Amino acid sequence: MIRNIAVLGAGTMGHGIAETFAMYGYPVNLYETSEKIKSSVMGTIKAELIFAAENGLVNKSEIESILNNITLYDDLKSAVENADYVIEATPEIIELKQRLFSEIDGYCKEDTIFASNTSSLALNEMMKNVSESRKEKMMVCHWYNPAHLMPIAELSYFGNMNEETYKNVEELYHKVGKQTVKVLKDVPGLVANRIQQGVAREVFSLIEMGVASPKDIDTALKFGPAFRYATTGQLEVADMGGLDIWCTVGDNLLSVMDNRTEANPILRQKVSEGKLGLKSGEGFFEYPAEKVEELKNNFNKRLITQLKVSKNYI
Repeated sequence: MIRNIAVLGAGTMGHGIAETFAMYGYPVNLYETSEKIKSSVMGTIKAELIFAAENGLVNKSEIESILNNITLYDDLKSAVENADYVIEATPEIIELKQRLFSEIDGYCKEDTIFASNTSSLALNEMMKNVSESRKEKMMVCHWYNPAHLMPIAELSYFGNMNEETYKNVEELYHKVGKQTVKVLKDVPGLVANRIQQGVAREVFSLIEMGVASPKDIDTALKFGPAFRYATTGQLEVADMGGLDIWCTVGDNLLSVMDNRTEANPILRQKVSEGKLGLKSGEGFFEYPAEKVEELKNNFNKRLITQLKVSKNYI
């Protein structure tokens, strides 16, 4: 049974992963070497928990005990040596992950399970320098951002581990409120990101062609396909509508839709202009500095609402 958790990296994803496990009573060792992140991460987690309490996701009285479940470390060996499950959320640099896994392989118990939050790097490459026995206990466990609110977790089952080990991790994720996706083949992007990129490619193409404004394109998605996708998967939608209809529409539309194999030029132009979205104050929409916190809270509030409702559709 998995009890003690270690999370490596306390940045955007890592702190949310640690927060989630702590919310469900698991003791979490959170490893981070950056002084800047270390000095602010517990304040970030506390602020997120207060916001979650204000929106009915946790009880305010639980916040301190949740925070007490998290212990910060800057010494890697101390952070992982007693862990049953270690997940890394470090930058997407294969050499970094290889070194990290190789190092902790010598610190951890024989039965400790290793995981990576990556959705773009190959598992075989990441576990290249660990022992043969450890390779049977390594997997990808990919979370979505923000990790403490998004209920999905993609779990790899690529043939290197036995069913019992997989089930052990799957049970852990179910206990912390995640809906798991069992991924059977190691492909870039896994499942959810590939689906998302398919939608994004056409959205950016519609902008590029001037078919509609950014606001209207987002409206079409939110109150069209995404309205159904909140509670219904694509394959069920197709079955409900009739596969013959979907086949005909596919024949009519797919040949005239975007099929490029690289990022859309309009997206690349935004990046070159420094228009990165919320983080820079402008992307496809504008984000005045004085409203950034309000806009982020509104975004997260919508996710919390969906999270509560989604429990009726499990």
